[in-house]
Amino acid sequence: MDLSTWITFFAAAWAISLSPGAGAIAAMSAGLNHGLARGWPIVFGLVAGIWTQIVVVGIGLGALIAASSLAFLIVKWAGVAYLVWLGIQQWRAPAVPVVAETADAPTVSGRALFLRGWLVNAVNPKGTVFLLAVVPQFLDLASPLAPQYAVIAGTLAFTDTLVMAGYMLLAARVLRLLRAPAHLKAMNRVFGGLFVLAGTLLASFKRV
Repeated sequence: MDLSTWITFFAAAWAISLSPGAGAIAAMSAGLNHGLARGWPIVFGLVAGIWTQIVVVGIGLGALIAASSLAFLIVKWAGVAYLVWLGIQQWRAPAVPVVAETADAPTVSGRALFLRGWLVNAVNPKGTVFLLAVVPQFLDLASPLAPQYAVIAGTLAFTDTLVMAGYMLLAARVLRLLRAPAHLKAMNRVFGGLFVLAGTLLASFKRV
């Protein structure tokens, strides 16, 4: 990928990463519930989910998902179900401040957070269709494609890591100031509602 093309894609990558969606909600939820230090695995999971999408698009499965009504619906409703399930879990989460070091504090493993982040981005046909529409514009079909996909994956990983970390930091440093149980319960329900909203929006998404 030549430099001018990469610079254009780099700018597009920031727009892609900054676009509010399920990934941003997941990052802020992790920051609220687990703090900045313990929340990093979800950021890495979100990036791994993007890489999964790029691999899917690169090997042609993305075109199949976009073209096949059945494949599209299976992936779409799996994503909807997962986001709604996350919303219910967040809604029912205990009202425990992330700064509290008590036996009541929620204990979620780094592996579980990573898997949560990966599923949010990987099981999302909207992301697949979006990448199918955007990525080919930056590919030189006369040159080897694997190195170009590697550059695209690395660029998206860089921008998404910084943006998702920013969302998580915002939640961990600002929302953690809310310590009253009523405030914490309200925030959990806000994020739970946002996950369900993200699932509802995904349910309404149709192939162009």
